[in-house]
Amino acid sequence: MFASSSFTVNMHFCCDKLVDMAVLNKAQVCDNAVKAQTNPSKKCSFEKKGCCANKSIVKESGDNFQKASFEMENHKLIFLHTFFYTYVNLFEGLEQNIIPFRDYDPPLIPKDFQVLHEVYLI
Repeated sequence: MFASSSFTVNMHFCCDKLVDMAVLNKAQVCDNAVKAQTNPSKKCSFEKKGCCANKSIVKESGDNFQKASFEMENHKLIFLHTFFYTYVNLFEGLEQNIIPFRDYDPPLIPKDFQVLHEVYLI
């Protein structure tokens, strides 16, 4: 997101100290309450003219990006339609549980052939 957008950071310094910082708009200058304070150093005071400074940092956006083109061809559209249709219907359940062999009886075994022929699994 930051690679394709531009923004500005404005900073206001008084006596080499950061007083206010703002992104996308201007930083506020010193108000009267701050001006009433004095710095012990005689080089810089809030009442002194020219002691405050504004600094701006501008980040320009990159214009070397290609525009994305979205062209749908007929075979791509058919593939996407088929894919979504099968994917959605893949998880669709049955309304009732169907057991196909529920009504069938097991086969009748009249004699036990393994015992009859004396064939045993070891």
